[in-house]
Amino acid sequence: MSLLLPFLITLAAVVGMEVVAWASHKYIMHGVGWGWHRDHHEPHDNFLEKNDRFALVGAALSIAMFALGSPMIMGEAAWWPGTWIGVGVLIYGVIYTLVHDGLVHQRWFRWVPKSGYAKRLVQAHKLHHATIGKEGGVSFGFIVARHPTRLKAELKRQREAGVAIVRESAGA
Repeated sequence: MSLLLPFLITLAAVVGMEVVAWASHKYIMHGVGWGWHRDHHEPHDNFLEKNDRFALVGAALSIAMFALGSPMIMGEAAWWPGTWIGVGVLIYGVIYTLVHDGLVHQRWFRWVPKSGYAKRLVQAHKLHHATIGKEGGVSFGFIVARHPTRLKAELKRQREAGVAIVRESAGA
């Protein structure tokens, strides 16, 4: 088998995980999963957050896909694309850990980008944290970010419509 198809499946899984992460963040983490996610939006001095449980959910998804694609586990019922989907989910998890936890929240290293897409990601996520509570908000993705000017305008609309409570320091 050519490596092109496994590469494309892996790439599609990475891209697909940003869509899954966006929807999960908007509708689960800021919905029924707020109990786990809330501490991520509030100041604390803990090394771990309840929110980190969502990383375990992502890891379980990756492991499940590896298992589904493994002839050692599934025998002849193994579905070979599962392995490559599992690799894509794993790669997304590494990107998430480096970008969101590392760059944006500076849990693993200290670097403040001065320009480029890395700066845009940081600004977008800071605007995500500009709301108080789970209602409203912008920028629910983790590695794709809209321009901060558009996000500020959306926050302003949400505040004026009474959809979100926006922190004064957010400038929206």
